[in-house]
Amino acid sequence: MPNRTRRVEKSNQRRRIIVSIATSADGFIARSDGSVDWLDRPRTAGDYGMSEFFKSVDTILWGRKTYDMAVGMKGGGGFGGKTKNYVFTHHLPAKSKAKIEFVNEPINEFASRLRDVPGKDIWMMGGGGLIASFLDAGELDEFIIHVIPTFIGEGIPLIAPNKRTVELALLSTHAYKDGVVHMHYGVKRCGPQIQSLTMATLQVRKGDHH
Repeated sequence: MPNRTRRVEKSNQRRRIIVSIATSADGFIARSDGSVDWLDRPRTAGDYGMSEFFKSVDTILWGRKTYDMAVGMKGGGGFGGKTKNYVFTHHLPAKSKAKIEFVNEPINEFASRLRDVPGKDIWMMGGGGLIASFLDAGELDEFIIHVIPTFIGEGIPLIAPNKRTVELALLSTHAYKDGVVHMHYGVKRCGPQIQSLTMATLQVRKGDHH
């Protein structure tokens, strides 16, 4: 299925950091042991829009545990030859692989530097701890969530718990025939140094479906 979300002209727009992720119907991104067996579903045309989304990004942000699990599943790595990957870790390795950089620096400084580099949007892969850290630092712009019609009962939440109130603006929704629901939200900004979602973004995307 083609991606129907229209993009805002980006000539004068800083790169956005976007969470694009699947969750269970009870809000988990993985089981407690990290397994995602419940995501093993028949593939759909367009893979719920992920093929088109991947074309809109050139950078991926990973938490160290999420990265290590992805490497294990891929049998040694391989994240797209043209895609830059940043892995957040408390323990920097002696060497980084090509297109993979391990980082340990303040989130606001990192995000500001990354946004100022010309390029496409930035995919926040997760996991829940890294998503929470960027959200609490005011550095996430959008959430694209695909809710899988399955309860798993326990696991790793989409966002690591903390006392927070973050309002979202609904940009689009789409229900697929197999019960998967696409929800696209913009993060409303608050505070003197954080700008609000632009009206242009909301107007262009109002009524869109993915």
